[in-house]
Amino acid sequence: MRRLRTLHRPSLPGRTRLTGELGWFIVIGLASTVAQALLYWEMRRWCPPVLANLVSLVVVTVLNTEANRRLTFRGSTVRAVRAHAGAGLLFVLAYLVTSGVLLLFVHYRPTASPATEALVLVPTVALVTGLRFTMLRLVVFRRRR
Repeated sequence: MRRLRTLHRPSLPGRTRLTGELGWFIVIGLASTVAQALLYWEMRRWCPPVLANLVSLVVVTVLNTEANRRLTFRGSTVRAVRAHAGAGLLFVLAYLVTSGVLLLFVHYRPTASPATEALVLVPTVALVTGLRFTMLRLVVFRRRR
């Protein structure tokens, strides 16, 4: 009887844990950025820019954090409560930065449409997302040795 060998997939050249994490983070980040912009745009029908930003950011941050916990950092032993608490601190930073940009934009362009405001949010959120990945990876989902 032949002995069964364990299936072993050789890793791709240059493929590291960081590469995989970045890949998932980018996919989730793109989806989250689009979702936040669309939700913001929709919320602007009923509320001012800062409140629309708050609501859209809260909803998307919770979903984004859970997706990153399950996909990007799936090898982590961090529990959901700790992950969301850590992401909550990052949320405050994201909210302050995005609201500041929105308030400045609305101050200088008071007649801008909500769609234009949402477009202004996209690069701002993308910038904050880079910092978010770094902090999630180094602090929230840090791997213990």
